[in-house]
Amino acid sequence: MKSLTPLALLLFIFAVSSCTKMEFLKESGQLESFAEMVQAGVKPIALSEPMTSAELNLFMPEAKRLAEKYEIEIFRESALIGTSLFDSSVVEGKEVLILYQGKSLEAYQMLKTEAADLAAKGEYSGAKKEAISRAFGRLLGYPAWRINDLLAQNSEFRDLEDFGIKGQELIWFYNDLPVAKLFYGKTLGLKMITADEHSATFQIAGDSKLVLKSLEGSDYSGKEAKSVALALLTNNLEAWYSHLKSEKVEIKYTLKVKPDGAHDGFVAVDPEGYLLEFEMFRMHPENERFIPELKSLQAQATSLGSEFNFYASITWLYYKDMLPMENFVTENLGLKLSADQGWAKIYKASENSYLGLVDEKRGMNSFSEEKLVEVKFDLEDAKDWEEYLKKTSKDTARMVGTFRDQGGYVFSFF
Repeated sequence: MKSLTPLALLLFIFAVSSCTKMEFLKESGQLESFAEMVQAGVKPIALSEPMTSAELNLFMPEAKRLAEKYEIEIFRESALIGTSLFDSSVVEGKEVLILYQGKSLEAYQMLKTEAADLAAKGEYSGAKKEAISRAFGRLLGYPAWRINDLLAQNSEFRDLEDFGIKGQELIWFYNDLPVAKLFYGKTLGLKMITADEHSATFQIAGDSKLVLKSLEGSDYSGKEAKSVALALLTNNLEAWYSHLKSEKVEIKYTLKVKPDGAHDGFVAVDPEGYLLEFEMFRMHPENERFIPELKSLQAQATSLGSEFNFYASITWLYYKDMLPMENFVTENLGLKLSADQGWAKIYKASENSYLGLVDEKRGMNSFSEEKLVEVKFDLEDAKDWEEYLKKTSKDTARMVGTFRDQGGYVFSFF
């Protein structure tokens, strides 16, 4: 056989290279997208498609080219960590490439070692495996809701969202219920949905409700702190401000308008000291996800007229330690973050209801062990949620029906 001329050899190499690129066109495109994300810091690590060793040998030149282009590193992993995020059979007998920068690969390898140690002791299951799975998901750059979705696909895990959150009710307690009912029904013009001698439920907007209950016959003394605030979202702050002043309603914080700020508002006080924050949000870096959500909502007029309306509410709760509650809201409840103000986080609970977590060192209320407030989530499948908790939780009393969160707030699910 004659040896190839230099030109023929060059054409042969080009043909093989072109064939390889065409063969791995999908994998190359995916890897390039992930390489760009790793370079930008969006993903601490990223994974290639699983391949056989022979396939990966052919693909390596293209992978190295992309790694060099995006100034990242690649690691050939023949035994990917097993978690509850993915079906392990997908990588059986296959390898993956890990794309990374800096110490991210070391973080992955430490996590893999921890998982192996737990497996060796027969403890790699339940909550421990879920914790490892969540850590791996965070390394992959997934938000908590995406990690929850993957866990739900590959394990028994479910969050509250899986059982259909229909709405949220904020429950406040009063010594003089008739006066409170008159204030919310007449002064604010909210629509009363139900009422009896001991309670009244008002609609704020859509699935957002405020429930007033009498202290008489409740589990509270009335001396507990009102460590809560209710934000009523409206685009008509000036009208509401003038109206409440004319009605001699106590104003705790006057109306302030900052055209370049993230939000404007004022704070009024109801007959027994609960804080009502009339608030409007503007397009701002911290509201980039929040504003599109709010824009899609229909304002609901009160009995005072179309100008006096609300389109959503935020229940503000106050904590000494925010992180445990942030984890609870995103991991157990499955709520998504809508706005991050640094010291306050806003999560979407339902169409018109938001849950706000506030660092008590910065908020207008302080943390208290006992408080005169409860939060209720209305579920489509409350019985299934209860059964799920009984089956999977060691501490079912904490989550079934009514329980206290890490900050002492009472939550209920029905």
